[in-house]
Amino acid sequence: MSATTADRDEFVRLTDPYRRELLAHCYRMLGSVDEAEDLVQETYLRAWRSYDGYEGRASLRTWLHRIATNTCLTALESRARRPLPSGLGGPAEAPEEPLTAPLTDVPWLQPLPDALVDPANVVAARGSLRLALVAALQNLPARQRAVLILRDVLAWRAAEVASLLGTSTAAVKSSLQRARARLEEVAPEEDLVAEPEGAADREVLDRYVAAFENADLDSLIDLLQDGVELEMPPFAQWYSGRADVLRFLRARVHEKGTLRMLRTRANGQPAVAMYVRGAGGVFRGHSVQVLTVRKDSLARVTAFLDPRVLDRFGLPKELS
Repeated sequence: MSATTADRDEFVRLTDPYRRELLAHCYRMLGSVDEAEDLVQETYLRAWRSYDGYEGRASLRTWLHRIATNTCLTALESRARRPLPSGLGGPAEAPEEPLTAPLTDVPWLQPLPDALVDPANVVAARGSLRLALVAALQNLPARQRAVLILRDVLAWRAAEVASLLGTSTAAVKSSLQRARARLEEVAPEEDLVAEPEGAADREVLDRYVAAFENADLDSLIDLLQDGVELEMPPFAQWYSGRADVLRFLRARVHEKGTLRMLRTRANGQPAVAMYVRGAGGVFRGHSVQVLTVRKDSLARVTAFLDPRVLDRFGLPKELS
């Protein structure tokens, strides 16, 4: 028993530093924080069961990523892709009209709180965690997805990927070419490239927060790009263009003091949690909004209209 306990303690000490990195890897594969956390647990369980056979032929990090990738590929055999509304159809019209019923049967893409990932990993891999890229990855077959992530994000050699997938180096290179071509079809290049965070990003976030809390939507005009997009899972409708986005907001934001915002971060991007004033003056959780800032203005707002998302960010459900 003491030997088993000592082995387990050694296993935990050596492998635990990779837990958050593996979470980011599984999230890229699945598009779900909840499922990624479950698969990381499964990865560690599989790793512990086979730890006696680990002989150091590969680095511990590589060994764990091999197990995690195989775990994700197995899980993806029985899971549908996780889209955002913009991945299901074209933009909606009549933004002043009420939203239709939410699509509760769609396994929507989830945002990844930066707090769940090592800060150094967020900075180094910000582009690979961006919401637009993770959404685009969901359009790839599972094995193509794995090839692209292992080659372009983790910088594995083609031979290493081929060994993991049980295929040839030539097949891996071909799969990578097809994956890159597919990404170019489903997501503009500018959506997949992260600009360095700076004072301009923080200024955009401050102006965005102030506009909503003060119900001053006129101040948003210069903040929104001409082609700005607004999507709100679990609702299928989404809107494109400054005019339609402002029409949608003007129909819903009227009175100063009815909204409060808490700053946070998700997918390596600025984000806010929105709270709406209700009975008794209590502000109740409404959404988490991930902002895409490009050239000092907003290119996209993805608002996850499910108060349960707040739990993943460790944020309160109510504010007094």
